[in-house]
Amino acid sequence: MQTLPHCPQCNSEYTYEDHNMFVCPECAHEWDMNAASEDDDGLIVKDANGNLLSDGDSVTVIKDLKVKGSSSMLKIGTKVKNIRLVEGDHNIDCKIDGFGPMKLKSEFVKKS
Repeated sequence: MQTLPHCPQCNSEYTYEDHNMFVCPECAHEWDMNAASEDDDGLIVKDANGNLLSDGDSVTVIKDLKVKGSSSMLKIGTKVKNIRLVEGDHNIDCKIDGFGPMKLKSEFVKKS
């Protein structure tokens, strides 16, 4: 019997295979079964205070931010949970309650 790896996000033992991916039913995390580890990509992202950020961290917005295409603003002190780091200018991918999915720049958040 083949043993599947535990989830790297929540360490759940109930992972399953879906095509070329492993999936965790508890936290919905998906990762490539051919990749050794997601941390091997060398992506280093720091917040406004210089703290190292990683996937799954919670951050707080430190400045009022205009939301493109909307008349509302993202207020200072807004908490963002379970971030995902991506490459590019806007290097944080997240969902914010009341706004939905969006990308943020790490220079406008601090680790909480």
